Amino acid sequence: MKVLLVDDEALARSLLRNFCERIPSLEVIGECENGYDAVKMIDDKKPDLIFLDVQMPKLSGFEVLELLNQRPQVIFCTAFDEYAVKAFEEEAVDYLLKPFLFERFEKAVNRAIENSKIAASEVGSIGQQAVYPEDTSRIVIKDGEKINLIPFADVIYLEAYDDYVKIHTTQGRFVKKQTMSYYEKSLPSHLFIRIHRSYIIPINRIQRIENMEKGKYQVVLTTDIRLPISRSSFPHLKELLGW
Repeated sequence: MKVLLVDDEALARSLLRNFCERIPSLEVIGECENGYDAVKMIDDKKPDLIFLDVQMPKLSGFEVLELLNQRPQVIFCTAFDEYAVKAFEEEAVDYLLKPFLFERFEKAVNRAIENSKIAASEVGSIGQQAVYPEDTSRIVIKDGEKINLIPFADVIYLEAYDDYVKIHTTQGRFVKKQTMSYYEKSLPSHLFIRIHRSYIIPINRIQRIENMEKGKYQVVLTTDIRLPISRSSFPHLKELLGW
């Protein structure tokens, strides 16, 4: 089983490598100390299993998973227990809380090995819906070899576009293969609201609400962009704005 180690701490990577060398079926094919390098190396070398830290420079472990073209099995290795639920929502094989002993490490590896034996075809997919950790304040978009980090403050609105979502920002327009439902669930509800089946907007960009003909309404953003409000979304928007 080909293994990649992703951790910003050299000591942690050294320990992981030492543990891997004690299990004959594991072959360490590389190490990464940040999320950017991890995304490229995972896509290039296609490991069967990655040991992934959560909090790293540039990109978090969850953001790394969001950007992968094909996901291997993942064992999270972190000093923070608060991400455990999120990790298992990502269908991680296991969650190792630092510091951990070899016996705990071996148990996690055996679980990954058993998974590969049961269904080798599933090794490349640990879950289709990535979810941003709650404290993330940006949208991550991969464009070829380039990774764009879009702060929430730069988002003007999100627009449904077939099987994709157009993200209109102060930096330009980006297209991501994702669903509006995903963004409705993953973006913070105190910052964003879905006003229509085709639109999600930042609450702080609402300039005013205009009454159209026959009880229809539209929102005017601070950029003077006008977007329709669906009848089903209007009551929630009124409540949010304190009407």
